[in-house]
Amino acid sequence: MLFTNPNATRTPYPASLQALMSIRRANESRQWLSHWPQLRATGTPLHNLPDLAAELRVGQVLLKDESVRSALGSFKALGAPIALVRLILRTFPALGFSAAGLFAGRHATQLGDFSVISATDGNHGRALAAAAQSIGCRCIIVLHAQVSVEREQAIAAHGAQIVRIEGNYDASVAHAAALAQANGWQVVSDTSYDGYEQIPGDVMQGYGTLVAELAELGERAPTFTHVFLQGGVGGLAAGVVSYLWELHGEGRPTFIVVEPEQADCLLQSAMAGQARAASGSVDSLMAGLACGQASPQAWRFLQPSVDFFMTLEDVDAVAAMRRLAQGSARDIPLLAGESAVAGLAGLTRLMAQPGLATQVGLGRDSRVLLISTEGATAPSLYAELVGETAASVLARQQAWG
Repeated sequence: MLFTNPNATRTPYPASLQALMSIRRANESRQWLSHWPQLRATGTPLHNLPDLAAELRVGQVLLKDESVRSALGSFKALGAPIALVRLILRTFPALGFSAAGLFAGRHATQLGDFSVISATDGNHGRALAAAAQSIGCRCIIVLHAQVSVEREQAIAAHGAQIVRIEGNYDASVAHAAALAQANGWQVVSDTSYDGYEQIPGDVMQGYGTLVAELAELGERAPTFTHVFLQGGVGGLAAGVVSYLWELHGEGRPTFIVVEPEQADCLLQSAMAGQARAASGSVDSLMAGLACGQASPQAWRFLQPSVDFFMTLEDVDAVAAMRRLAQGSARDIPLLAGESAVAGLAGLTRLMAQPGLATQVGLGRDSRVLLISTEGATAPSLYAELVGETAASVLARQQAWG
């Protein structure tokens, strides 16, 4: 389904939103993260995929590959660490901590009794656990019934205490909040709710690092007519949209948010004109996007800026995973997980229906940005869906060109 957002505007970036998320703070996050040894110092590559663009009949497809951001395998390595650092700096202002010192573990003795907790579908919890391990504080992660054992083990490997519950992601968010209240722990969540907005805002600001890296290219920085973004609770989309909107103002790109049809909380929010819950079961193969409730904090940014919201089926994601893995003569083979390919799946679906492509303004002159948000964070599932292992794809990638 494709929905045209009647509230999308073409105005300069509002001061009220700039007070919450800005280019200045995104660039600060980028500088802070440069001190964390878990991340590659050079940022992530932007791949030009000319054969894919020709297949889809658009001018250019550029894909930013977050699978190589770190050993954590996803863009979530940008959000949770920044939120944790900002939380510690606010909590202990008199101790003179710095981001560089925290990421280096120089204050671990002082923070040994400081505990943070979060619910997760996998990647956010893994990033928070890794950041807490580096910094030296305690981390508790709440997992719902649909999170795989493979993802649980990846989180536990960073020293986090795991709490398992029945129910879905939204139930795990509520359980984490209750445990924090009972034990005096700090919630570091990537979704907001009543009375809890500052930390999710910090997480979203960390995601702005993605666009800050593109802006650092200066005159070589590409310009985009269309940007496809994953849905979920809306945090990634808000972090990217806010930067590009402030940067380009009225001339911003067209933004399209894509989510699973059974986890359509952002589309439902657009239709209702306010943050809403999903209309379906929320049980999607795209685990990182299987969220039932839009983040109200993220929605502040998405409602006035996202031009189109659309949903797709799980089978669309699998086809996109396989296409990126295969590569071509001019397209490097890429490792992209089931949630990473929502943007490509959405673009493919629109270009297969000329009427919808025209509605969105896609055509031969379009320059499209996709963000591949994760690699094979669940390797056995990846192999099952793609028909080959992540190692096989990476070997083909290394031999390409």
